[in-house]
Amino acid sequence: MLGKEDIAKRIAKEVKDGYYVNLGIGIPTLVANYVRTDISVEFQSENGVLGMGPFPFEGEEDADIINAGKQTITTLPGASFFDSAFSFGMIRSQKVDLTILGAMEVSENGDIANWKIPGKMVKGMGGAMDLVASAENIIVAMMHVNKAGESKILKRCTLPLTGVGCVKKVVTELAVMEITPQGFKLLERAPGVSVEHIIASTEADLIIEGDIPEMVI
Repeated sequence: MLGKEDIAKRIAKEVKDGYYVNLGIGIPTLVANYVRTDISVEFQSENGVLGMGPFPFEGEEDADIINAGKQTITTLPGASFFDSAFSFGMIRSQKVDLTILGAMEVSENGDIANWKIPGKMVKGMGGAMDLVASAENIIVAMMHVNKAGESKILKRCTLPLTGVGCVKKVVTELAVMEITPQGFKLLERAPGVSVEHIIASTEADLIIEGDIPEMVI
């Protein structure tokens, strides 16, 4: 079973040379720490940063340089800053190659719920609606089950939706799954985790073909 850092490491393997990547709040922000050093990647944050680097070391933080989750970040040589309108112009015009988001639920047809739990106060959907409406490649980083052990990988989402039919791949502490027209296809399992355990932890049906390899972190 993987920790949050391991989920980020696995997703970092999906980042290709030359990509422009938007990182959502939560686990996705960790991905920048693990991208290969031999490729060129531009990380974008919707609050107006292009060229984010890894998180700063303790004592080296600059409170004026933050990501969309208000965490202090570093910037790489050539980084640029701009207003939110310009930033969302990039997103809406599909200039971002890969979007990595967190989620509370994902359904077998690629719906995502990641902005609201009914009865709990939220400030609004924020940039999530623009990201899921515009991105052509969305990978979700999330936990497979909630604190009660209930699956968050569902046939149908129960929480208010952020986007419909937009997620392409999901990486959890248990598995890597691709969303196909037939539903969730199990691609990889976490080290030491059995296929049977993944099936038991998943409310949606899983497509399983042949031997499922362990993730390489």
